[in-house]
Amino acid sequence: MAEGKVHIFDTTLRDGEQVPGCKLNTTEKLELALQLEDLGVDIIEAGFPVSSPGDFESVSQIAKTIKNATVCGLTRAVQNDIEVAALALKYAVRPRIHTGIGTSDLHIKAKFNSTREEILERAIQCVKWARNFTDDVEFYAEDAGRTDNDYLARVVEAVIKAGATVVNIPDTTGYCLPYQYGEKISYLINNVPNIDRAIISCHCHNDLGLATANSIAGVIAGARQIECTVNGLGERAGNTSLEEVAMIIKQHKDLGLYTTIKSEKLNPISRLVSDTMRMPVQPNKAIVGSNAFSHSSGIHQDGFLKDAQTYEIMNPEEVGADSSKIVLTARSGRSALAYRFQKLGFQFDRNDIDVLYNEFVKVADSKKEVEDGDLASIAKQYQSKVAIA
Repeated sequence: MAEGKVHIFDTTLRDGEQVPGCKLNTTEKLELALQLEDLGVDIIEAGFPVSSPGDFESVSQIAKTIKNATVCGLTRAVQNDIEVAALALKYAVRPRIHTGIGTSDLHIKAKFNSTREEILERAIQCVKWARNFTDDVEFYAEDAGRTDNDYLARVVEAVIKAGATVVNIPDTTGYCLPYQYGEKISYLINNVPNIDRAIISCHCHNDLGLATANSIAGVIAGARQIECTVNGLGERAGNTSLEEVAMIIKQHKDLGLYTTIKSEKLNPISRLVSDTMRMPVQPNKAIVGSNAFSHSSGIHQDGFLKDAQTYEIMNPEEVGADSSKIVLTARSGRSALAYRFQKLGFQFDRNDIDVLYNEFVKVADSKKEVEDGDLASIAKQYQSKVAIA
């Protein structure tokens, strides 16, 4: 595959904020936007300006402040939505209007009580309205994951002709399998005559735990923008995780792809988003979870202590995490026990460790984790017995 930049479109402040309990005020949004810009994201979706006066103000303040990233506002295919978004983005250095409409038969019939032809006309019209205010217009085909490919290609061709510079292909309900989503992107590349005039964007949800996999399948197929959120926050089960796609692309250099994300800032911004949005990160979350670089199994610990690459594919420092941790549990082995004793300043030979291990296991069976204090107590008791003997 040819070398290519993947644009990172962060929607933490819009889709991420739709999580119950994660509402942000303008000050909080502005602080996060500045950190996202520093992280290296290409586009910041700042909000949905027409939705409330507070969100309009947030988008407006972010637009006035951000200098390097594109600032984007979401709209429906409604003229007033687009005009309000344009007003909120008035002072942005790089404004983008993100407009669109549902394109699956289910949305067309159940949500809009409309027809394919009417929806096609509305799609064209909303892009034309948006182009009156900015040259950077992104069109979203909501529920593209369940939209017939032939009809989707017709819509994409028409909105590009109308002036869309980015076409967003959302798997809105997280329904697609990775091969299906990749094939959908490939179909558009091969069947939309003017597709070279726009960037294809992946916007995937995590209802079946496949958001990241689908997004990667999309860029492998030729998409060049991924819409994602810090910590994978988002509607229902969440969105594609920014930290995951950034590190997948960085680790798999054979893909010939890259982003401008500063990976060493991933854990700090994860913690900031978690604290600001009052949403804890699950301990086993890839890249940013507290257990992402922890080892508790004896087999893993032994291998890790011999060569970290046996069980870690990246250095924790590379993603701004604390150093790797050897966690002692009843499943830990002698190598890890000897390592932790040494870290505490105790020097024991192999025979000593054999005896100490038996005492360690007794403590470990009664606790979820053996702490430094427990180890010090075991070591001192052993030293006292040896001295007496």
